[in-house]
Amino acid sequence: MGIRATLSKPLAWWMVQQQKQWMQRPVETQLQWMQRLVQQARHTAFGKEHGFEAIRSYEDFKRQVPVRDYEGLRPYVNRIIEGESDVLWRGKPIYFAKTSGTTSGVKYIPITSDSISNHINGARNALLNYIYETGNSDFLDRKLIFLSGSPVLDRKGGILTGRLSGIVNHHVPAYLRTNQMPSYETNCIEDWEEKLNRIVEETLREDMSLISGIPPWVQMYFDRIIERTGKKIKDVFPNFSLFVYGGVNFEPYRAKLFDSIGKAIDSIELFPASEGFFAYQDKIEHQGLLLLLNAGIFYEFIPAEEYFNENPRRLHIGEVEEGKNYALIVNNNAGLWGYSIGDTVRFVSTNPYRVVVSGRIKHYISAFGEHVIGEEVEKAMKAALEAFPEVKVIEFTVAPQVTPPEGLPYHEWLIAFDTPPHDPQAFAKKLDDTLRQLNIYYDDLIKGSILRPAVVTPLQADAFVHYMKSIGKLGGQNKVPRLSNDRKIADALLQWEAERL
Repeated sequence: MGIRATLSKPLAWWMVQQQKQWMQRPVETQLQWMQRLVQQARHTAFGKEHGFEAIRSYEDFKRQVPVRDYEGLRPYVNRIIEGESDVLWRGKPIYFAKTSGTTSGVKYIPITSDSISNHINGARNALLNYIYETGNSDFLDRKLIFLSGSPVLDRKGGILTGRLSGIVNHHVPAYLRTNQMPSYETNCIEDWEEKLNRIVEETLREDMSLISGIPPWVQMYFDRIIERTGKKIKDVFPNFSLFVYGGVNFEPYRAKLFDSIGKAIDSIELFPASEGFFAYQDKIEHQGLLLLLNAGIFYEFIPAEEYFNENPRRLHIGEVEEGKNYALIVNNNAGLWGYSIGDTVRFVSTNPYRVVVSGRIKHYISAFGEHVIGEEVEKAMKAALEAFPEVKVIEFTVAPQVTPPEGLPYHEWLIAFDTPPHDPQAFAKKLDDTLRQLNIYYDDLIKGSILRPAVVTPLQADAFVHYMKSIGKLGGQNKVPRLSNDRKIADALLQWEAERL
């Protein structure tokens, strides 16, 4: 056992003891963070405008701080870009995490000297927690690969700006730098396909033990290696033992990814975002991610079905219930206040508080009032893959077909198969039947002959890669929306398919 593996074990023990302390008093920890954040920001422009000096309770906080999306925050961000200090948080941010939204265009999310530790320590603690739980630390002495965005940073209003994964790359601990892959030069390549080829060249003969990234882009990496060597990943990297991922539901990718690896290995799911590192899988065998309640973030939750109401309920951690979907609202030491990040979560446990990411608040299909959400189509796909074990899916998305050339409207599942079903009609029926069981409104529309059962449209294996490349979002931390209420993505995919024929 090498020095990194040896020293990690007492550090892992210490971290887990600290974690257990706040897990035992979750509500108190969160309300303390609310008061702490308010006190630290009371002299900022935002704090003065929203009466932070008068906030004494959560009820006060809700009265003073409205829920906002990025458009509501933009005027404050613009003031920072123009050079103003003490706007949302003390001083100025040290970074802007540059990201893109569906309605706001480019977004600049502040990261401060107080909040950067949340992003760095979240990922570190996920690995330390795994070491504590399993005793496996040998992977630290071998090569580790992080498939991420470019670490090259620009400036916006004098503030260093880049993709979150690129920013975090500058803060990888020194003791991991020597075994981190790919090289800095390769990581700086902007073109994803060129970068991927270079990563394969650099890593092919290395002793890889941990691979981290968004599943579809990791799959592309595996595919290139298999094409190059003709071998399964386990035969190329015999010591590969841990896969770390986040950003998307793993289930649709699981079968193909593990088939590519050729053996079962441990995996850890993370919940990172530009707005904060929120949760990680703390138990390999348990569903759900431990919500980090002592990391500079005060969380609020709006019941998903109330989100678009005029006065939806806002709840703190002690008021949530298991099994319900909530829009996640964050307040943090980067200066985000009442900020709706756009994700929905569902609590699978409240002792401790564990969540699953159930979808996007604005990603749904409700062309006929059915309000199908991301979690439901993910579950339908999982059920279909379990019923048809021969099937391997590369990527998929779902869209409504409101005005078909003939017949009733329907939901169209556009799926890129690696291995298609032996009986495509039965596979489509399983998807549809499961969705009907999960969503009574959708079921009623089928029963009432307003919609016909779902239609599966198979796509070329590289259809989604082409689509993401065409919109400049191939690789890195980008992901395909699982469903949408219009046909923008669907029509782009079908047009490309037609042009290839």
